[in-house]
Amino acid sequence: MAEYLQITTTTEKKAEAEIIARVLVEGGLAACVQIVGPITSTYSWKGRIETGEEWQCLIKTRADLFGKVERSIKSVHSYETPEIIALPIRTGSREYLDWMAGLLLPET
Repeated sequence: MAEYLQITTTTEKKAEAEIIARVLVEGGLAACVQIVGPITSTYSWKGRIETGEEWQCLIKTRADLFGKVERSIKSVHSYETPEIIALPIRTGSREYLDWMAGLLLPET
């Protein structure tokens, strides 16, 4: 059975999150991207504490597609160092995982 991930990234603008979602889903790199926001993020950047409004993308994909997802996000993302982190999906409903599998690029 394939291993699945939920990858997270954040953007400054909703429109950018929508572009990322569209690129990943149309490219077969994600079965689903949920956009959540606005959220408030507090973080350290270049020696300063920053707070800003962001939009979060929750990306459902297979583990073997992580590198392609990462490259695709970086190709359209405006941040110098975008958040791109992945958490394993340890289990899920068989129907949902089968649905995901049917939408993603074939395993390599």
